[in-house]
Order: sequence, then structure tokens, then C-alpha cells
Amino acid sequence: MPVLFRAWSTRSDPGRPGFDEGTARGTQVRRGALTIGRPVGAVSYIDPFGDGSPASYDHASWLSPWVPTPFGAAEVVASWNATTPVGTWVQVEVRGATTAGDETGWYVLGRWASYDDGFHRTSVAGQADDHGSVRTDTLVSRDGRAFGSYQLRLTLCRLAGTRAAPTVTLLGAMASAGSGERPVDLTPGVAVGRVLDVPAYSQEIHRGEYPPWDGGGEAWCSPASTAMVLDHWGRGPGREETSWVDPAYADPQVDHAARQVYDHAYGGTGNWSFNVAYAGSRGLTAFVTRLRSLGEAERFIARGVPLVLSVSFRADELDGAGYATAGHLMVLVGFDRRGDPVLNDPASHRVASNDEVRVTFDRAQLERAWARSNRTVYVIVPPEVALPEPSAQAPRW
Repeated sequence: MPVLFRAWSTRSDPGRPGFDEGTARGTQVRRGALTIGRPVGAVSYIDPFGDGSPASYDHASWLSPWVPTPFGAAEVVASWNATTPVGTWVQVEVRGATTAGDETGWYVLGRWASYDDGFHRTSVAGQADDHGSVRTDTLVSRDGRAFGSYQLRLTLCRLAGTRAAPTVTLLGAMASAGSGERPVDLTPGVAVGRVLDVPAYSQEIHRGEYPPWDGGGEAWCSPASTAMVLDHWGRGPGREETSWVDPAYADPQVDHAARQVYDHAYGGTGNWSFNVAYAGSRGLTAFVTRLRSLGEAERFIARGVPLVLSVSFRADELDGAGYATAGHLMVLVGFDRRGDPVLNDPASHRVASNDEVRVTFDRAQLERAWARSNRTVYVIVPPEVALPEPSAQAPRW
């Protein structure tokens, strides 16, 4: 399955361009991040999940160059790493040019802040036209109208008359075509026998916790997975940040993650872009992309990098899971000596116990379950950790 990931960043990476490659409209790079330099105007915004009162925001923006997708992209998912002081937020949009030569309008892929007191982070529902539609975090092209290129627009907002501003260290997008359902590369590779020491958190422990953020249990696979990787890198929230969580609840970092990634329009915590944005707000480099096989995933494990995988399977399709799911997230932490994948599955057997989270699956079965989401992954690493070099046919991460 053809995949292209392209990103712009202020962090040192010889393979990734900086924000100077795009078009700044009131933005500038300062102290290692893109931020508001001189606002270009003001906009009135009514938070659809607030009290209905309009607020005025000064804003500036940055436009990426057009990114060619030679294979014709069927889907585009954006990623961003930002920090937003109270009273500020960012909006990420994408537009495409179809292979037939038509240019689309702008689609909103997220209105996001790293706080939720006075602003409700949200995707935007109801975006559909003759060229494509937005499904929460993903722009999907209409049949026969694949995108031959795309462009991103980042808008940085702050309450009018204030000085605080968002800071952005990475903006990018993954474009892909076709379906990844056919399993490939089932031969064990470079990570055979390596299992990373990633903490195991059950989402089921949290059943019924905090209904305003979707109530835990089966709804919290994504924040539980994100929390595991954050704690693996030592970047999870401490006691002061999680002091709002009921002390009777185990693993408060999972509750905190659920609150931080909750998408009010979607009504859940599974927004891919919002999960990596939360990780990115904690000083990590984080993005959504797609791989082509577990063989490529092994190269990350060999570098010490766990991956969050999106999967889907029937109850009889993944031995050892103990349930069925139309969409689920779990953490790839390694491979056993046979080359079978080892995962921290936060929903394992739907048992409310961290002791049940670590599971080894059959390689071919897991490959098929992962392929149902076109092998989508969250890559979450400290900036100083080098990712594996992509092969000649693989996307640059």
C-alpha cells in the first residue's frame, strides 16, 4: 500500500524540512518553535460546546507547500505537536488537488488546545462535498477522485489583546492509497527475541470513570495505549497533574490521558490526531503514519521504539484476545523468539487487571487485524531518539 508521510519541524532532523519551507502569514520561528509574530487579523469564534458566547481571537497562519502524492491519495491524516497556553488554540486544515485537476476547499481536521478549561477541543462534523469527506480525523476522497497533492494550513489563535501564544514544533500529514489488507512479510526480522519494558495498563480497570470523557472501559483503548508509551519514555503526568483524579482510581495517568485527548464532536477518546498531539505537548515527537508490514514495525522495536497499532478483528480471528472489535488500539512492545508479536493490549480478554495486558499473538493473525486499519500506527519518541532509516520503498517517517 503506497504511503507518504511528510512533516515540517523546528526540531533538528536532517531528513525533515523546517517551517521556512512554507508560507508564513504573521507567524515566526522563535525559541525553537513556530508561534505568532504579528497577528494578521481577528476572528470571532463561538465554542460549540461552550456557553454560546463569542470570543475574539487574534490569529496568524502558516501554509505548507503543495505535497505531491504520485500514487493518488485516498486518505489524509494530519499530526501536530503544539503547546497552547490558556486562551490560545490551533486549527489544522487540509485541501487537495484531485488527480482530475480539481482543487478542493479547505477541510478542518482539528481545533485543538492542550487545556480544556474554557475551550473544547473538537473535530468538525458535517464536512462532505463532491471531492471528499472528513471522518473525525481522516480526510477521505470520493470514489474515483483521489488526491494527486495536498496542502496543510495551520492557524494559531490567541484571545484578542493578550500576549500568550501557541507554539508548534511539528506539523505533518500521512497520505495513503488503497487497502492494506493483504498480509506481507511474515518472516521474522531484526527484532526477534526483543521485548521492550513498556508498562501495562488495562482500560477495563476504568469502567464507569468520568462519563464526561466517555466513561472508561471499552472506550479508553487509545488513551490507555498512549499513556503506556508516555510512561515508557518517562514523559507521563506526575501526581500534581493527576491530582484531580479520584485517589481511589488506579493508574490516574490513563484518566488524565482520556481527558486530554477527548474529542467533543466525536464524543470519544479515539481521535488519532488528538492522541499524538497530547503526546507531542509533553515534549515528544509524535505523529500518525502507516507502515507496510510487521517487518517494518520490527525496525522500530529494534531501535527501542514501541508503536501504538490500530486493529480490527472478529472473535475467531485473533487467538488470545478473547473478544471482537470493529476498531481498537494496542501497543506493540516486541517479538518473541519465534517472531510472533508481543503486545500490551489494554482490553485483553476484557479483564480488569494490568496482569492480563501483555499478550503474544500469532504473527499472521495480528498482521491481518492490523491491515484492517491499513496498518495505522502512532509513533511517539523523544526528539533525541533516532528512528530507523526508511527503506527505498518505505515512507520517510
